Amino acid sequence: MIQSFLMLGQSNMAGRGCLHEVDPIYNEKINMLRNGQWQMMTEPINYDRPVSGVSLAASFAEAWSNAHPDEEIGLIPCAEGGSSLDDWHPEGILFQHALSEARFALRSSDICGILWHQGESDSHSSLHETYHEKLTVIMQTLRDELKLDNVPWIIGGLGDFLGKTGFGQHATEYQQINEQLQRFAQEQQHCYFVTAEGLTANPDGIHIDAASQRIFGYRYFQAFSQKSHIMQPIAGEEQSLNVKRAYSQKEQIYIHSLELASHTITYAQFEALMAKVMQP
Repeated sequence: MIQSFLMLGQSNMAGRGCLHEVDPIYNEKINMLRNGQWQMMTEPINYDRPVSGVSLAASFAEAWSNAHPDEEIGLIPCAEGGSSLDDWHPEGILFQHALSEARFALRSSDICGILWHQGESDSHSSLHETYHEKLTVIMQTLRDELKLDNVPWIIGGLGDFLGKTGFGQHATEYQQINEQLQRFAQEQQHCYFVTAEGLTANPDGIHIDAASQRIFGYRYFQAFSQKSHIMQPIAGEEQSLNVKRAYSQKEQIYIHSLELASHTITYAQFEALMAKVMQP
């Protein structure tokens, strides 16, 4: 049975890291939910916008797979760029869509974790004052609807690059949101906070860059596996950037099929590569 994880929140959960800035992750044990079916993961996982890119979920899943080499993991992408906490109210479209996707996933997987990153859209106009209350309603309703009372909920902090430049300059109250996120994680059972300390942004000043997303995902995995808060950077976390390894036959077929579909190789080259892959 696939062990699956819900991806919820806004654009830094969906991922806006530039794809060419990090090595790709291909792993036949990592799946993503598309059209109600499991497919081998490829980034962008959470295609909420044409600008979707690297998210924390891929390195989280890779770390999980390395720790559980005989099992399969599934990612359930439901994040929506620019969404506020009000947009995630249980009666709203985003919450209802996440419920629908989760129920599809439960037909063929066990949901064993929820990955949450949201708050940039609420880092202004004193919205932090009601953040804890609203997030509590969202979390409890989701747990009740899906019967996930004891499933870990991993929530990431907002980056210190906010409130300065680009699109991020308007998120002037991100520190107050971080305080609410930490408070929430400390008060709720089976909920763990992950710091964004030291992470860096794209030039837009709001979106976590690709290398930092890889590191962030590794921190999320450590929080999940240790069932503890991650309050500072982890020694050796840069290892999450090194994903090179020998690919299995299934992975090679997948990669070459992607290359053919994206016109980076010709059909003749594809046939030659496949002949090598299929050799006993």
